Amino acid sequence: MLDRFKSFWQGVMLAPFVNLFIKLGISPDTVTFVGTVGVSAGALVFFPMGELLIGVLVITAFVFSDLVDGQMARQTGRTSKFGAFWDSTLDRIGDGAIFGGLALYFAGPGDYYLYLCLTLYCLVMGSVTSYSRARAESLGMDAKGGLAERADRLVAILVMTGLSAILDLPILMYLTLWVLAFANTYTVIFRVMKVRRQAIAADALVQSGESSQDGPETAPAT
Repeated sequence: MLDRFKSFWQGVMLAPFVNLFIKLGISPDTVTFVGTVGVSAGALVFFPMGELLIGVLVITAFVFSDLVDGQMARQTGRTSKFGAFWDSTLDRIGDGAIFGGLALYFAGPGDYYLYLCLTLYCLVMGSVTSYSRARAESLGMDAKGGLAERADRLVAILVMTGLSAILDLPILMYLTLWVLAFANTYTVIFRVMKVRRQAIAADALVQSGESSQDGPETAPAT
């Protein structure tokens, strides 16, 4: 859903940073790495301390690297399979750090066991959501769709965590975690069923081809 805004951010807001990094000779892979380190530090240092707003601001400052590195790669012609793999792998680390940091918050100053468990559930199901699509595509099938794309998950939890800190309304963060838990669960089930239908159709096609090849031979005409 939020992918529609990528062109605006990449073409208008982040273009000066893209051009600057290219002039300095910084590689897109380096930007990806630094961005992930920043996101992880913001989540794992500030969230467990109860500094939710500072954590959100630090994460937000670095999370845009995910748009900068891709634009840099396209402008410099340095797109590669490794770059795509590197980006996806570090995305999982960043996502895990954000929800892991929130889990540590609920285990510490937040002191709420229910939401500790719910945050861990969102962490796991968010990873499964991304994995299910990647695995399906590696098998030549499509697993797009559902309710919880990565950008939607990140924006929702960061915005509502920040607002809950500013307004002193933790209910905003609690409700967001419930919504994400439902959305992740629905998305995983949706993608599993979608891939299952494609797999059944592909298996049936293969079996039908094998049956036609193994059919009885007709006797030659005399």
